[in-house]
Amino acid sequence: MNPSPVQRNVAILGATGSIGASALDVIAQHPDRYRVSALAAGRQWEALLTLVERFRPPVAAMRDPDAAQQLEGELRRRNLPTRVLCGVEGLRDVAALPEVDTVIAAIVGAAGLESTLAAAKTGKRVLLANKETLVLAGALFMSAVRDSGAILLPIDSEHNAIFQCLPQDRAPSTPARGVRRILLTASGGPFRVTPLPELESVSPEQACAHPKWRMGRKISVDSATMMNKGLEIIEAHWLFGVAREAIEVVIHPESIVHSLVEYLDGSVLAQLGNPDMRTPIAQALAWPERISSGVAPLELARLGSLNFFAPDLARFPCLGMAYEALGAGETAPAILNAANEVAVEAFLQRKIGFLDIARACEATMRRVPATPLLSLGDALDADREARAVARELLKLEQPQPLPA
Repeated sequence: MNPSPVQRNVAILGATGSIGASALDVIAQHPDRYRVSALAAGRQWEALLTLVERFRPPVAAMRDPDAAQQLEGELRRRNLPTRVLCGVEGLRDVAALPEVDTVIAAIVGAAGLESTLAAAKTGKRVLLANKETLVLAGALFMSAVRDSGAILLPIDSEHNAIFQCLPQDRAPSTPARGVRRILLTASGGPFRVTPLPELESVSPEQACAHPKWRMGRKISVDSATMMNKGLEIIEAHWLFGVAREAIEVVIHPESIVHSLVEYLDGSVLAQLGNPDMRTPIAQALAWPERISSGVAPLELARLGSLNFFAPDLARFPCLGMAYEALGAGETAPAILNAANEVAVEAFLQRKIGFLDIARACEATMRRVPATPLLSLGDALDADREARAVARELLKLEQPQPLPA
C-alpha cells in the first residue's frame, strides 16, 4: 500500500497571470498533494477575488494599495476570512510565510525581484518563472539559495527542459561535468519571417499573437523581439553555471523541443512536449516525482518534421544586446531589462513603434554605465536610473513611485 503524499502549502506570486492560471490548474488536479496557502498579484483585484473565492487561501496580497483595499472590502462583504496584505512589503511577507513551503514566483518583470529573493532567503522550495530576478541580481539570488538551502526549480519551459537534461545531483549554479554547451530553443515569435520594413508598423495585437504559446502581453512582446530569449540566456548562465560562450539559441518554430544539452562525448539530450506551461509546472511541483499535468500526449507521428534555424541578429538585435549585457556583467543586465520594460509598456500603449523597443534598449545601455553589483540596493538603483533614462529618451512622462 502506497503512503499518502505529503501535502505542500503553495504560495503563488503572480496568481492572476498566465503562469498562475496554469499552476492553479495543475494544483486543482491534485488536492491531496497541494494546498493554496497564499495568492498574490499586482493590481487586478477582481481577478484575484475570483481565485480567492475558489481556492480559499488564508492570505492574499496586492502590490497596489488601492487594489488591496478594494479586495479587502469585497472579501468582508462576502464574509470570506482571507487576510489581505499590500505593497512590496506584503508580497515579501507572502513569500516568507512560515506555513508556506513552496513559492511559485511568477510576477512579471523587476516587480517580482524582492518577493522572489525573500522566498529564497527563507529556504523555500522556489519554482522560478520570474527570470528578471536572475537578470537583475543573479549573483545575489544564487548566493541566497545556497546560504538558506532553498530548492530552486525553474519553470520557464526552456530552463525546465535544461534542468531535466542535466545530472540531478548537480548543485545550484554549479557547472555539470561533461557539458559542452546549452541550446535554448526559441519559436521565433510572430515575426520570424515578416519582411523587415513591415516591422515598423506592426501593432500590439500582432505582436501579442504568438503562434504557439498563450502568454501575457508583456512576455508575448518580448518573444516577438526575442528579448525574452536574451533574458533567458542570462538566466541560464546563473541557473546552470554555464559561460556565455557555451549558451546558444536556435530557432525552432514548432516549439516541441524545449531545449537541449550537448555533452563532450557528442550526446545531445533534449526534452520534448506539447507547448503547454502545465508540463514544466507539474514537473517542478512534484520533483523528484512525476504527476499528471492535464497536457495532451505528444504524438510524434503526427508532427511530420521538426525544424531548426540559426537566429538572425539583424532581425532580432535584442538577442545580441543580452549577450553584450551578460559579458559586461555587474548592473548591465538590470539596465537592459529596465529599458526593455519601459519600452514594451510604451509600445503596448501605442506610444512608440515596435522597432523603437530595441532602439530604446540600445540607447539606454549606452547612456547608463554599468556599476558594481554588491547589494540588492545596487540592482534597484540601476533599475530606477535606467527606467528614468529610457523614459527620457522615449519622451514619456516619469511616473509617480508606487508606495512601499
